Amino acid sequence: MRLYPHRILLILLAAALVVWCAVSLRWDWLPKYLPLIAEGIWRTVWILVVTAVLGFLLAIPLGLAQAAGPWVLAAPARAFCTVIRGTPLLLQLWLLYYGLGSLFPQYPWIRGSELWPYLRQAWPYAVLALTLSFAGYEGEVMRGAFRSVPRGQLEAAKAMGMPRLTILRRIWLPQAIQRALPTLGGETVLQLKATPLVATITVVDIYAVAGRVRQDTFIVYEPLLLLAVVYMLITGVLVLGFRWLEQRRPAKVV
Repeated sequence: MRLYPHRILLILLAAALVVWCAVSLRWDWLPKYLPLIAEGIWRTVWILVVTAVLGFLLAIPLGLAQAAGPWVLAAPARAFCTVIRGTPLLLQLWLLYYGLGSLFPQYPWIRGSELWPYLRQAWPYAVLALTLSFAGYEGEVMRGAFRSVPRGQLEAAKAMGMPRLTILRRIWLPQAIQRALPTLGGETVLQLKATPLVATITVVDIYAVAGRVRQDTFIVYEPLLLLAVVYMLITGVLVLGFRWLEQRRPAKVV
C-alpha cells in the first residue's frame, strides 16, 4: 500500500493520540479487571459467531422460500422477515427474556427437565434473539441473491437431468452466497454492534464489563476508550476475513 502524505499524517495523529491516552489517562484499574475484561471479550465473540452462523443457516431457507417456494412457505417466511425487520431488536430481546422466560417457571415439567438449568439463565434468550434478528435481515438478502442467479443456468442443469437438490447444492446456493458476501460482511459488523444489548438482560459481555468498571471506580472515559478499541479490533478482523473470502470467489459471476 502506497503511503500518501495524508495517510502519513493520519498515522502520526493516531500514534500521538495513543501516546497521549497512555500517558495522561488513568489505567491503574486495568490489572484488577483484566480477567473480567478477557471473559467479556470472549463472551462477545462467541455470541457473535454463534448467532451469525445460526442466523445465516436459518436465512438460507427463508430466502429460498421467498425466492422460489410455494406460497405456503413463502408467506410465513416473508411475514417473519417483515416482523423481525420492523421491530427493534431490544423489544424482541425483552419479549423473549421477560416474556417467554417468565412463563417457563410456571410449568413444573419444565422446571424439572434437563433444560431448566439453561432456561433459567439469560444467555440462551440473547442467543435466540440475535439469531432471529440476523436471520430476518439476511433472509431478505438471500432472497435477492437467489433471484439474481441467472435462470438459464438452472434451466440448463434441469435439462441435463440434474436433481433439484444437486442444482441447489452445486449451482444455485454457491452463486447466491457469492453475491451476498459483501452484504453479509456488513450485516455481521452490525451484528457485532448489536451485541451490547445483551447487557440489558444481565449477560456480562465486554460492554457490561465497561459499565461495571465505571460503577466501581467512577472512571468514565478510560473504560469507554478501551471498549471502542475492542470493537474496532473485532470489526477489523471481520472486515479482513470477508475481504479474503470475496477475493477467493471468481472474478466474474455470470
